[in-house]
Parts: sequence; C-alpha cells; structure tokens
Amino acid sequence: MQKNRGILTVVSGFSGSGKGTMMKELMKKHEGQYALSVSATTRAPRAGERDGVEYFFRTREAFEQMIAEDALIEYAQYVGNYYGTPKAYVEEQLEAGKDVILEIEIQGALKIKEKFPDALLLFVTPPSAAELKKRLVGRGTEGADVIDSRLARAVLEAEGVEQYDFLVVNDVLEESVEMLHQIIQSEHHRVSRRLGAIYKMKEELKGFAK
Repeated sequence: MQKNRGILTVVSGFSGSGKGTMMKELMKKHEGQYALSVSATTRAPRAGERDGVEYFFRTREAFEQMIAEDALIEYAQYVGNYYGTPKAYVEEQLEAGKDVILEIEIQGALKIKEKFPDALLLFVTPPSAAELKKRLVGRGTEGADVIDSRLARAVLEAEGVEQYDFLVVNDVLEESVEMLHQIIQSEHHRVSRRLGAIYKMKEELKGFAK
C-alpha cells in the first residue's frame, strides 16, 4: 500500500526557547517518523556544530547563488545572516511519507504558509520572558550586544505568533517533546488530509444502495 504523503511542519520560536534541543529529542525518540530538514545559513558555526548536520554553512556569495537558482523553499535574514530551506530534500522526504520538520524563523515560516497552505505551524516559547533571557545568557556563546538584539527581535516576533496553528510552551523538555509529537501525529487524521479515504468509502457504500 502506498504511504500517505508526509506533513510539512514548521517549528519556530524565540532564540533561546530550546526549540533546537526539542528537535534533537524528537528525532531521537521517533526517528523513523520524521525527517529534520537541514537549513543553510551564512552564520559561523558554534562549538560542536558540523556542516550538513546542524546547518549547511555557506558563504554569503554561495547562499545568494542558491537564491538565484531558486534552490530554496524560503529564505530570510536574521541578525545579519541568511537562513534558508533547500527545496529538493524536503519534497523527497514528503513523498516518502515522512513528516518533515523545518526549524526556521518566523519570516520564513509565514512564507512557507503562503506557498504550502496545508503546512502545520508550531511556535515554541519558554514559560516567561525572564526565562528566555536566562537561557540566552546561560548559553555563553554570545556577547551582551547579540543577546540584546535577540531579545529585541523577540519583541517583534511576538506580534506574529497568532498566525501559527499551535503554541508549545517548553518548560519540561520531555513533556514538550511529547506534546509536539502528538500535535503532528493528530494532523494525519484531520478530515481535509483524509479526503481520499472518505471518497473511497463513499464509493464503496454506494454498492449497498438499492
């Protein structure tokens, strides 16, 4: 039997919300069900990050070439760097029946929703603004000026959260990951995604009509 097409799921959140950690845990627990799309970016790698795993790290020139070749589903600039989603891998995984997770910023997420109206949009947030700042400072990877720019960006991003389908408050990691998983899997049973099965049942039922 042919597998149903996977669900394109966009996960966004304030920088420091813990969405990256959630994605890693989701993949670890349910690896066979999901494909995590690797974004391309022009930002420098952080300690321990590997090209092709966390991100495809590209020069600005190389990234702009990808834009010119229409090789990205979406792209945006965030804190002075480009971020974008390569097109071919996403389509391949969806056709294979895997739910594809895109971890991208709010600008890109809304562009995805315009191109793919049935995409599922989830926004991850910490329990409070104070906790958000605590997590950003606790990473110890950025100076005060970058942290301030991320917090300023969060103020703007908060204005767009209403356009998402679900909000996931990342307080207890294990609970947040399970909530994320349940939301995505429940989408497979939405009537608008099961029209083929409904039409098939209708046709079969006609066989009982006298």
